[in-house]
Order: sequence, then structure tokens, then C-alpha cells
Amino acid sequence: MRSVLNDRRIPEAEPAPYHGPVLHDGPGPNRAPDRNGTGVRRTARPLYTPEQRARRDATVWTLVQGILAPVQFLVFLVSLALVARFLLTGEGQFAADTSVVAKTLTLYTIMVTGAVWEKVVFGKYLFADAFFWEDAVSMIVIALHTAYMVMLLGDLGTVGERMAVALAAYATYVVNAGQFVWKLRMARLQGDGARPAGLAAA
Repeated sequence: MRSVLNDRRIPEAEPAPYHGPVLHDGPGPNRAPDRNGTGVRRTARPLYTPEQRARRDATVWTLVQGILAPVQFLVFLVSLALVARFLLTGEGQFAADTSVVAKTLTLYTIMVTGAVWEKVVFGKYLFADAFFWEDAVSMIVIALHTAYMVMLLGDLGTVGERMAVALAAYATYVVNAGQFVWKLRMARLQGDGARPAGLAAA
């Protein structure tokens, strides 16, 4: 009797069957997708080639951009405060207009010097592959600042409308600055430095 009982083994519970596709890391239709969804593992492209990095480190325009970027950001903060004060209180229109003009002239300066820097490092004045989308948004920033100047000098629209254009320009500037800050962070993670313009093109 004991031997018979010993031969009767209680069957182990089997896991519920899985009817979905089996994902794996090898080639084939059931390969687990990567983050880009293409099934191809991709490494981050370095921001600079060794030659571009050498040119970046050697040119004086790198220092110029590194100085102008925080200067422009400081002008932006002061101007934003003056524009907000005018819109909230109705006082200080001249100071607000003057500050936006100063911000616009700073923007033009940093865009010209930034284009020269890009030409020296990448061989193109604008839209180098490494900064294509940053430069594209920068064009919108320039267009809005220029629209403000046209309204001011041509006495077009109301003061409120002119200040609204200035605020739109500043909002786009912040977005563009964020693009460059993010690019700087990504480049540092790669063990490199990003475009010294940083906030320059915005």
C-alpha cells in the first residue's frame, strides 16, 4: 500500500498559458521595441565631432557667446518686470518700451555673433544639424521682437497690443532658452560642452 501511495504524485499547478507574442532582444518580428519604436538600438549622437570641438575651444566667439547669453537673460528679467508693471498699473510706459528695445538690440547682437560662431564651428551660419530646431525657434523669437519694433517705430496698434507682442516674444524666448539648456545638459551627459550661446539664440 505504501509503495502505491508513493507512486501517486500530486501534480504541480501549471502556470496559465500566455497567448500573446513572445518578445525578445534578437532580430525578428517579435523583437522588444526600443524607446524610438524602430526596433533598432540607437546611441546618442555626439553634439560635436573632435574637429568641431577643437574649433569651438579655439575661437574667441565662444567666449563672446558665453558673456552675451547671461547678459541677455538679465536684460530680459528687468524688461519683463517693467512691462508687467506697466500692464498692471498703467505707469512706466517709457521705461517698458525702452527695456524691450534694449532686449531686442541685445537679441540682434547675440544672433549675429552666434551665427558667426556657428559658421566657425560647424561651417554654416544657421541651421547646423546640431542646433537646427533651436535655430528654427530662434527665427520666431526674432520675428516677434522685430514686430514689436515695427509697431513702436511705426506707431502701429495700441500700446496694449504692442506690449502683448512683447510678451509673446518673451514667452517664445523662454521656450528657446529651454531648448538650449536641455541641449547643454544632454551634451554634458555625453562628457562634452554644448553651444556656449546657451540662451544665446533666444
